[in-house]
Amino acid sequence: MSKYYQDAGRAVSMGSGEKRLIESVPILLGSIILCNLAGLFGSLVTATGSGSWYDMLVKPSFNPPSWVFGPAWTLLYILMGISLYLVLMEWRKGTEVRIPLILFGIQLALNALWSFLFFGLQSPAAGLAGILVLWVFIVATIVSFLRVSRPAAIILLPYLAWVSFASLLNYAIFILNP
Repeated sequence: MSKYYQDAGRAVSMGSGEKRLIESVPILLGSIILCNLAGLFGSLVTATGSGSWYDMLVKPSFNPPSWVFGPAWTLLYILMGISLYLVLMEWRKGTEVRIPLILFGIQLALNALWSFLFFGLQSPAAGLAGILVLWVFIVATIVSFLRVSRPAAIILLPYLAWVSFASLLNYAIFILNP
């Protein structure tokens, strides 16, 4: 059994030839925090409580209870951060990751923008347009991550699934609230 020690924020194996579990704790935490900040930014305009604009909308029968969204998004932002971290670790090894990181940054910005389109503008139509563009960039990010780190791409699949569901939900709200 090997022992680990901290070296400038990196978990370093004392054993010979063993693979490190976490190569850089600061980069991992920074990646997770960055993704969660996008969610926090979007939440600035998200009001779903009693009497809010969202509360007054007609929603489809498959609309989840409000309490589901916070934990689901928190988990997804953590997974996005881990995925970003894995790609950054490949960059540290010399792998070209400029395009995957640009795509990731675009999809992260679009993710935060959706809240402003849907909730801030109180517009299911603008939200629908935004989430469809977001979906395309998530797919592009997954494809580009796949070329760099298969685990990084796979970790984003729950995010794609949730945004696919959210797109359907956004569309249904758009149709039910002309």
